[in-house]
Amino acid sequence: MADHTQGGASGWNRNDKLRRRGNSAVRWYLAPVLVGVIVFCLLYFIPLPYYIYKPGSAENVRPMIEIKQGGQPESGSFMLTTVGVSDSNLIGYLYAKWSDIHELRPKEEVHRKGETDREYNKRQEYNMTTSQSNAIQAAYKKAGVPYRIENTGVIVLQVLQNMPAYKILQAGDLIEDVDGHKAAAASELTAYLQSKAPGEEVRITFRRGTETRTETLKLAELPADEGTQDGKPRSGLGVTIGTLQEVKPEDEAKQVTVKAGNIGGPSAGLMFSLEIYNQFVEEDITKGYQIAGTGEIDSDGNVGVIGGIQFKVVAAHRQGADIFFAPEDLLPGPGEAFKPILNATIAQEQAEKLKTGMKIVPVKTMDDALEYLKSLPPKAEASGKTAYSEPMRKGA
Repeated sequence: MADHTQGGASGWNRNDKLRRRGNSAVRWYLAPVLVGVIVFCLLYFIPLPYYIYKPGSAENVRPMIEIKQGGQPESGSFMLTTVGVSDSNLIGYLYAKWSDIHELRPKEEVHRKGETDREYNKRQEYNMTTSQSNAIQAAYKKAGVPYRIENTGVIVLQVLQNMPAYKILQAGDLIEDVDGHKAAAASELTAYLQSKAPGEEVRITFRRGTETRTETLKLAELPADEGTQDGKPRSGLGVTIGTLQEVKPEDEAKQVTVKAGNIGGPSAGLMFSLEIYNQFVEEDITKGYQIAGTGEIDSDGNVGVIGGIQFKVVAAHRQGADIFFAPEDLLPGPGEAFKPILNATIAQEQAEKLKTGMKIVPVKTMDDALEYLKSLPPKAEASGKTAYSEPMRKGA
């Protein structure tokens, strides 16, 4: 019995040593795995305070334009161009640092003061909506289509911290009325609030999605950097707001609706206006060319400078565009002091780097773009092929 017990104890000791060796081996194998998991999380899941800018897409505008009377055929196309923007992690940061066609920008330089990611995105959506409204007006004016503007509401774009509206309103809310007064335009709402003194209460009704809410808020004195009125502090809710509008033609059959999906920002205005105009004239102004471009536009057809044009040239080149409309460089005039914005110059430099056959055309107005297109021969003739027969188009 003693021998049996001693032998059993000796066997148990040997087994225990083997188990401890096994556990050590498991720990030795697990250590690098755990380190790898930690490194992976650091590289991919820890966000950095940067946006990564890169070439986006060049998209045919025609499918985005709906006209009540129906559209007309085109032998070519107008294409808007986009910049790809994404949040950054460490991998993206390092890649962008070494890439020729990626750029890092600190979020604090892109956002307005105190603006959140959500508010930035809502502002870009609003800018796109405003751009569409301006493009429709510019096209209507050029095509001779009478129209009127209807204000349809006020949208919240940003809410300042530590102000009455903070945690009550949020970006994207639609303000319907204040104290029973319908909020048709941002200027009207601002004027009403400024007619009251800080500390007074207002009753505000707003819509968030499908839900309508009503809240009573006490007005406060706006921060000093928000400005003054007649040398006196202004009262308000602490929100940045914008006016929503609809452009209504006198002839309902010519009603235009733009559906651009999730594309944001104002820089597609020029291309929208050219496409819409092309739907209301007898000739097809594309003449068979693939025409890309960019540029903010106002209701009178003036083209404004934009950001990230170097990325948009790459997107247009990849899509096989023949022509790229770029806003003219914005240079300071006599007595003005600001940093030049070199849209056309940068676009040309990028085109030369790409060794593309795409023609960079600087424009200052919608008329500049139309005059350039008017001067072109049909694409088939320009390439030495049999001249194309323009598709049947109905008069406007």
